Amino acid sequence: MQLATPQKTILSDDQALSLAGNTDTASLVKQARDLCDSYHGNVITYSRKVFIPLTHLCRDVCHYCTFAQTPKRIDQPYMSIEQVLKLCKEGAEQGCQEALFTLGEKPELRYKAAREALSELGFASTIDYVLEVAGRVLNETGLLPHINAGNMTAQELAKLRTVSASMGIMLESASSRLCEKGMPHYGSPDKDPVARLETIDLAGQANIPFTSGILIGIGETRLERIESLLALRQLHQRHGHLQEIIVQNFRAKPNTKMAQAPEPDLNELLWTIAVARLIFGASMNIQAPPNLSPGVLPKLVAAGINDWGGVSPVTPDHVNPEAPWPHLDKLAKETAAAGKFLDQRLTVYPDYAQNASKWLSAELRPHVLKQMDSCGFAKRDNWTPGALNPIPGLEKSLLQSTAPAASSITTSANAVSEKIQNIVTRCESKEAITIEEITELFKSRGQDFSYIAQRADKLRQQVNGDTVSYVVNRNINYTNVCYFKCQFCAFSKGKLSENLRGRPYDISAEEIARRCVEAWDRGATEVCMQGGIHPDYTGQTYVDIVHTVRQAVPDMHIHAFSPLEVWQGASTLGLDVKQYLTQLKNAGLNTLPGTAAEILHDDVRALICPDKLNSQQWLQVMEVAHEVGFNTTATIMYGHVDSPHHWASHLHKIRELQSRTGGFTEFVPLPYVHMEAPMYLKGKSRKGPSFREAVLMHAVARLVFHGLISNIQASWVKMGLDGVAACLNAGVNDLGGTLMNESITRAAGASYGQEWSPGEIEDTIRNMNRLPRMRNTLYADAPDERYKTAMIADKLTDIELESASKKQRSKKIDNLAQVI
Repeated sequence: MQLATPQKTILSDDQALSLAGNTDTASLVKQARDLCDSYHGNVITYSRKVFIPLTHLCRDVCHYCTFAQTPKRIDQPYMSIEQVLKLCKEGAEQGCQEALFTLGEKPELRYKAAREALSELGFASTIDYVLEVAGRVLNETGLLPHINAGNMTAQELAKLRTVSASMGIMLESASSRLCEKGMPHYGSPDKDPVARLETIDLAGQANIPFTSGILIGIGETRLERIESLLALRQLHQRHGHLQEIIVQNFRAKPNTKMAQAPEPDLNELLWTIAVARLIFGASMNIQAPPNLSPGVLPKLVAAGINDWGGVSPVTPDHVNPEAPWPHLDKLAKETAAAGKFLDQRLTVYPDYAQNASKWLSAELRPHVLKQMDSCGFAKRDNWTPGALNPIPGLEKSLLQSTAPAASSITTSANAVSEKIQNIVTRCESKEAITIEEITELFKSRGQDFSYIAQRADKLRQQVNGDTVSYVVNRNINYTNVCYFKCQFCAFSKGKLSENLRGRPYDISAEEIARRCVEAWDRGATEVCMQGGIHPDYTGQTYVDIVHTVRQAVPDMHIHAFSPLEVWQGASTLGLDVKQYLTQLKNAGLNTLPGTAAEILHDDVRALICPDKLNSQQWLQVMEVAHEVGFNTTATIMYGHVDSPHHWASHLHKIRELQSRTGGFTEFVPLPYVHMEAPMYLKGKSRKGPSFREAVLMHAVARLVFHGLISNIQASWVKMGLDGVAACLNAGVNDLGGTLMNESITRAAGASYGQEWSPGEIEDTIRNMNRLPRMRNTLYADAPDERYKTAMIADKLTDIELESASKKQRSKKIDNLAQVI
């Protein structure tokens, strides 16, 4: 994603300065709104935070400030670490993800009480104490610190960069006139604009995502405001580090020198917001604090803001204690009244979070990954694939919406964006859409998300009716030994994976046959077989497995071998892919699973499975399989280090291949289960997709593949029963298999059971007022005899997992009579 740099048609300095004489606020506001919408669309963001006033002591004496206090007026010079942690833990329970550290500037330079307090705490300076406290907050609560510590040296910034996801300092004004006697910054050495601009410049040199802005109504002129904004713009053009510009309106406070000073009126605020947007361009994040302008928030949106800043459900605004935060439900409604959707971000903005190697220290990156979604916004739900967490209320309410342009949390004025409607209409007409357009679908939020899910569900009803299908099958994973080093896999066992779940095993031909016979006796029509790539396996191994199953249960449908196994098998026998697939077909293989696809984008594969077959090789195996006469499935494994662009590229490639071959029977989204995945344990991946993203993957697939792939499947072991129910309202028509034995997802940390019985599946489907249908692998109805047998199946016997060795166990059956 492009960093928040000014637009190409940016105003020159002279053009910007000329705006000082422009009194047509309405015209400026319209230009600013259009500019903002062109980049930020229908989303307004905020950060859910805990406000930590680490110390109220300050060496400055700004004439409008009530935050700064003298030692006699406070109970303790600094909050203790225990107090801060308690507050942050309370915030974490309320869904906060930011810890905002606000403090006076270098109070130890003015107050003996500050020096003595720091000495008792064991620190030489306030900055050193901030470093310790922020580090504790980060590591013990998961909240991401944002530090406002005033003017700092390069060395101080470098230290805090290791514990702070972002930092900031309000320029307030670049006018030194405001530091003269009788002006608000007189007697406040740290408000010298030269010093503040130097700190902002140093932050840019250090690649720190930074916040700054201006305070209006403290005696500056409109021209001086523009000069201040241009000073900030110049630094941003140099470093690209200003992630947001705040336009804050002065509020007069009792017991200050400016208690009787006039506050800027609404027109002045709107004019300044619009000018800031025009100066910084479409992509910059322009913020106005909502608690300082109650009752007029939609007008601020109309002037060109796209962010409300930090809002806390736990702590007050200690800088403006007279102005309480709006309740988040009310803020969402007022945002909706302006035609926008309120979404949560992190303290570090999406563009910077997604380019973490540049903007975040190595210490911060794992913490940010845990908190973010695929677009760099806050992953604000606790739902994760494979876990037992409930689905989040916001998405649930959006999915239950009955009208495409309204939901329980929005107003009828909050229409679906025209761009999304146009893309969806083209999908409904079975048109091919571009990767960029698919990406837009995946990035949708709020009413756009609701609309996509609803239209996908309408297509499902049109194509599949109210029937929900499933297959009675058994998973057989014949070995978990694998010499590939996929970073998402907790199933395979190799030299470096002894600490993961389970011991290495390699089952015998007799155990494969026994499981197939038992599956058939329990009503199965299919065995699905895959495994790790054992170093001693060859292409003949897979042929032997097929022969063993055919001997054991001649009528069983064999759905087996990923493209990786096919590629490796062909290579070991010195055959090309077509020759080897023909050999498997002659042996009795029926269809192939489309696993090992992960993400069909080699930038992602280089990170998660660098030694695996590449995207083109996977597609080649699938195309040749279709040519030979196999039907296959297609999958995607998403929610780790990938992004909507990568998902879109994946779907686009699948669609292109399907349009040529027609060989895919279904598309199966597989959300990443993170708990035991090596790359998550190393701090190198997210915690799986958000629930919104998981639902969208199914809904967007229904739209993109309309007219080409009729069946969209939800994985119950990954989505859970509530997740499956949601997906059935978003384009899904199939629940996959009963499985009998599921090893791979459980090895990754999933909590769901290894079998979902046909009776339980049908009860779930009927409870949703849908019609269950037991199918076979190719989507024909299961025979009556299979159905009746499945409904009275005995309990599964325990499986045997024979220990693995360097040499594979034979997959040729020696004594079938013993098995039967």
